[in-house]
Amino acid sequence: MLRFEYHNLLHNPSLPTAIPAAKVKDWHLACQQAHEEIVADRKADILGFYSLPEQDISHITDFVARLDPIFDTMVVLGIGGSALGNKALYSALRTERELPRKLFVYDNVDPVYLHEILAQIDLDRTIFNVITKSGTTAETMAGYMILADLIKTKYPRDYKKRLIITTDREKGFLRQVISQEGYTSFVVPDNVGGRFSVLTDVGLVSSAFTGMDIGALLRGAASMRERCGEQDIFANPAYLNGLLHFLYIREGRNISVMMPYSNSLYDLADWYRQLWAESLGKRHDLKGREVLVGQTPVKALGTTDQHSQVQLYTEGPHDKVFTFLSVESFAHDFVIPDLHPDRQEVSYLGGRKLSELLNAERLATEIALTKSGRPNANIAFPVIDEFHLGEFIMMYEIQTVFAGKLLHINPLDQPGVEAGKIATYALMGKAGFDKERAEIRQYLEKKRS
Repeated sequence: MLRFEYHNLLHNPSLPTAIPAAKVKDWHLACQQAHEEIVADRKADILGFYSLPEQDISHITDFVARLDPIFDTMVVLGIGGSALGNKALYSALRTERELPRKLFVYDNVDPVYLHEILAQIDLDRTIFNVITKSGTTAETMAGYMILADLIKTKYPRDYKKRLIITTDREKGFLRQVISQEGYTSFVVPDNVGGRFSVLTDVGLVSSAFTGMDIGALLRGAASMRERCGEQDIFANPAYLNGLLHFLYIREGRNISVMMPYSNSLYDLADWYRQLWAESLGKRHDLKGREVLVGQTPVKALGTTDQHSQVQLYTEGPHDKVFTFLSVESFAHDFVIPDLHPDRQEVSYLGGRKLSELLNAERLATEIALTKSGRPNANIAFPVIDEFHLGEFIMMYEIQTVFAGKLLHINPLDQPGVEAGKIATYALMGKAGFDKERAEIRQYLEKKRS
């Protein structure tokens, strides 16, 4: 199972300014209240991600089993929660497990990016997966309209088997398209928000297509959910990490750096960034008071960013909390040949594995940060596989909701994102947004003056 090494988030001889363990215990009642609110939300079917480990996945495995074997590539059309989880899982396992099929995720409306994807794929062997609950997401729908037109034109007889849609169970524009065209469809659940949806059809369809064991993903999630049911907060990794980050936010450490020491886990930090930023970054609390809370998530890559960011991290402002992601056993490794045994500059590397060097560098960065009084933790993956990825996802989803409860904000909404969507609709000429278009014209006139 994942190991959460939190010693350097707490007061110790090397970190005298860190959070004292006694302070964690002082927050017992607040943690108990947050836990009871989560229990109540689960009973009200608000936090649907808790129940995902028990879901029936036979509709996904049956679909993949029936799929025309000509298809060896999937392109996901989605953005935010409809994209980042897909990318994170595929990036983590594509070389670790030597996945038999390829995945591309088109999650930006950059036209050059779409051109690059189309240049890399064989259209004959590609299936497209459109993911949007509302069916109105401008970025996703633009991609859908371009690519649906492309495949309808090129494959007029069998285009229906080349596109699938993942959307709301009953309503929305895409449900009408599904009924009219007969596309295969999957469901975005009502009680699971987009950034919490990686363990639903949103993330599981593409994962199963590429060859992942999605049952193991769910078993890992179930295992972590059980660990996170512990009332002893020091035995509950999600609650403990959520509380400690909350306490550091109160002390002005408003940046959370996630630093995987594995290229395979780099996109997992991207998934975390959306989850943490969109859930906790709120202007108002539950009583409507302006609080302007949140912790800015930043990603870094070990060892690459030791040479670009760690100078700032060790000697810059005391405004950050650090989380390393480490891997104990890699699927592939290399032994460094002892090419220059007579030269002390490099002979120490001879005969050592690359993985040894990578993990030594991680520990060295931990030591350097700790000496500089910077709180840090490590989440250790025994190996990168579906089970441990499922553990990580469930831990962070629970941790995020728990931290939101401590902050007295709604971790499930995203009003700031909605404002940007409305402005985009107005700029692109969507009907019903005349008032917003007039406001934008006024804004542009003031900007020019």
